[in-house]
Parts: sequence; structure tokens; C-alpha cells
Amino acid sequence: VAFERRFRIKDIYDYIHPHWLDYFPALPSYAAFNARLNRLASVFPVLVQNLQSKYAADQIVSQSFISLTDSMPIITCSGKRQGKVAKELCEKGYNSTKNMYYYGVKLHGIGFSKPGSLPIIEVLQVGSAAEHDLQAQRQLLEQLANRVVFGDKAFCCETIKQLFNEFGGELLTPIKYKKGQPLWDRQQRKAFDDLYSKAVSKVRQPIESFFSWLIEHTDIQRAAKVRSTKGLIVHIFGKIAAALILLTDLNISS
Repeated sequence: VAFERRFRIKDIYDYIHPHWLDYFPALPSYAAFNARLNRLASVFPVLVQNLQSKYAADQIVSQSFISLTDSMPIITCSGKRQGKVAKELCEKGYNSTKNMYYYGVKLHGIGFSKPGSLPIIEVLQVGSAAEHDLQAQRQLLEQLANRVVFGDKAFCCETIKQLFNEFGGELLTPIKYKKGQPLWDRQQRKAFDDLYSKAVSKVRQPIESFFSWLIEHTDIQRAAKVRSTKGLIVHIFGKIAAALILLTDLNISS
């Protein structure tokens, strides 16, 4: 996945098989290979946790207290169809960026800002596609209340912002108009609100770039070929592990 850009399990098997068959004549069939990966499903989250901790420890600069947060969908099928895979994890959700309904899960990420580069990912977690981003990350945000955190409009919550203020941190989001707010009031503040929202969005743009990079280098967002809960776990955390290995290699090379 990381270096050969082979994103499907079948592509990985077809790459491995001819390379190693002469040395290991008893290599398993594709079905057996796939079954073995699924039996190892619980190992992949632990592998990701260890890789992520090591990568973050090697990269974090002590004076970096600005964190960025965002999420992305991992799609098992279109919202027009009835999702039948990994029902204990997948639900129907809506992605405002793509303006689409889908079945699947959400990948949430929080990372330290690193000027001129992708953020240093501190936390990655998988949540329900139906759960609001703020609710999914509420406990994490409460633990980060002593920092400056940049999020999108989904994190516009006065209660959470007040908690940040109490702990000496700050939660910054683009301006979100309140329901029923008079039009004249919006127009009166529009110039300031637009400039402020643009500034916040510019600061948090690297976390969006990270997810774009993750999709480009692992094809993690497309999980239509997944056929089981264990297969979905392998798909998600296997791709994240490959991305962290690639990030580590890129930083060593540079």
C-alpha cells in the first residue's frame, strides 16, 4: 500500500504471490490469505497506536500548542442503497463537503500544527457516520481545553468554548450564524465575519490536506469491497498503518 500503491487485498496478494512462490511453495490461496488478515483484525489498531505514538514523539516540537481537528467519511456504499456490511459499526451519514448521504463510518483526526507541513497527528479515532463531529470528539476536546484548537463550523458550541476559556485555551471556528438571527445583523457583521472565517479556515487547512493526502496515498475512503466487520477494521487500520510508515520514511529521507 505505502510504496507499491496496491490498495486492494487482491492486488496485494497478486503482487506477493509471484515474488515469493519459488521460496515458499506452500503459500496460501487468496481466500486463505484474506481469512488470515481478518483473523489479525484486532492487531491492526494496536499497530497503528504504536506507529502513531512513535511518529508523534519523533516529530512534536515542545512549543507547539496549536491543534487542528477534522473528520472524513469512509464509505462502504452509497446512501441510496441499504448498507449490509459491518452493521455494528456502519450507519447512514451525511457529508456536507461532498453533499452526499452514505453508509460507513467517520475517521476523526486531531494533530499539532506544523507550519509548512502536514500536521503531526496526535489522535485518530473511528466513529459512527451518524454521530455529529462535536459529539464524537467531545471527550477529546475536554482533555485539550488548555490548548488553542482550530475546528470547522461543526464545533461551534458555546459550552465547549466556555470550557476552553476556563482552562486557558481557546476553540476557534468559522462564524456560524444562529438560527433566526436577523438578516440586518448578518449583513452588518458580514465583512468581519468573512475575514475571520477565512483566517480560521486557512490555519486549519493542513488537517484537510492530511486527509486528502491519506486518501491519495491509501485510497482509504473507498471501502465498497469490504464484506465483513473484521475486513473493515483491516481496511481502515491497515491503510492508516501504511500511511504512518510512509510518513516516517518521508521524514527520515528529508
